[in-house]
Amino acid sequence: MPKQIPCLWFDTEGEEAARFYTSIWPDSEILGALRYGSENPEREGQAMTVHFRLGDTEYVALNGGPADWHFSEAVSFQVMCADQAEVDHYWDRLTDGGQEAPCGWLKDRFGVSWQVVPVRLMELQNDHDPGRRRRAVEEMFTMTKIVIADLERAADSVSA
Repeated sequence: MPKQIPCLWFDTEGEEAARFYTSIWPDSEILGALRYGSENPEREGQAMTVHFRLGDTEYVALNGGPADWHFSEAVSFQVMCADQAEVDHYWDRLTDGGQEAPCGWLKDRFGVSWQVVPVRLMELQNDHDPGRRRRAVEEMFTMTKIVIADLERAADSVSA
């Protein structure tokens, strides 16, 4: 099967974004950059594309110039976190200069949407007990950053 590599369109911030993202993820790196040449004198020397890897997922940042559209929540990237420490790390770094949103969603400083999701939330959403499942989901709806202890407390609450 062919490899899929998400391409993110920026005006001029692609290289900055790639550096920002690779500073957050362990085992990540910038794999290379292709720069504009004399065929585009107003951008000569700027990165046209930056190929980078976050963990085992590759991305391309394209400095394609200004566009009449912006990133939106219609496309987002999920960051599946093993524990609260991971949730806190990715949430704190990705919201630096960005915006928090409900239910673990955020927009980073470049406008890219992310969902910082603890695996425990997925487990609770698939709990065999419908009451636990409902209480966990209702608690999630009250949050911006997901707090695992609060989800578990709500799920285990019999008065909810």
